[in-house]
Amino acid sequence: MTWRVLLKGLVMLASLALLGFIASHFQLNEMLSQHWIDSEVRGKGWMGDLLFLAVGALATGLSFPRQVVAFLGGYAFGFVSGTALATVATVLGCVFGFFYARWLGRGFVQKRFPGRIRKLDAFLHHHPFSMTLVIRLLPVGHNASTNLLAGVSGVRALPFFAGSGVGYLPQNLVFALAGSGVNLDPTVRLTLAVVLFIISSLLGIWLYRRHRKSLAGVNDENGQPRDPP
Repeated sequence: MTWRVLLKGLVMLASLALLGFIASHFQLNEMLSQHWIDSEVRGKGWMGDLLFLAVGALATGLSFPRQVVAFLGGYAFGFVSGTALATVATVLGCVFGFFYARWLGRGFVQKRFPGRIRKLDAFLHHHPFSMTLVIRLLPVGHNASTNLLAGVSGVRALPFFAGSGVGYLPQNLVFALAGSGVNLDPTVRLTLAVVLFIISSLLGIWLYRRHRKSLAGVNDENGQPRDPP
């Protein structure tokens, strides 16, 4: 491991600790609340929109639950606009985490955990959009950790961001609807949430199985690439 790689890795770890301290010191989790929305975001025009996007992106980039950001988006802007702004904020947080890891920690993490990075690369490499969609749709993994791991892998950025944005939508729709205060019977809300969860999970499973079948078509029974005809 070269000194440059080691230095960049140490800078990444130190900056992560610093960002965690800043988030704790300024009580970012308490900032993202309905009271904060009422005082700083609602009725503030485009400045309120930009503030919501900035804080939402920073929060989700630092592991704050994106579902809460979607709920507050619905509360602040209504169902449709709230879903859209919360999704944009979450994608911006994804971009932040991805490039943060790629620029600072790629060489360091690849040398320390080569096996894990190879597995992620193998999963995302051939179909990065659809495989990212699988990760986002299925209730597995952790949003911020996935962003960082993808950043140190070899996955292409744009398909990863696009797959993430689409994959975020089902849950964002549900939580923005809950936050918007739309007058729906609680049973209807619960049913809608369950239906969206089932649909997104089934879509994720279908995409994953298609991926496995495509790999089986190009690899032999030992998992090695078949020789061309």
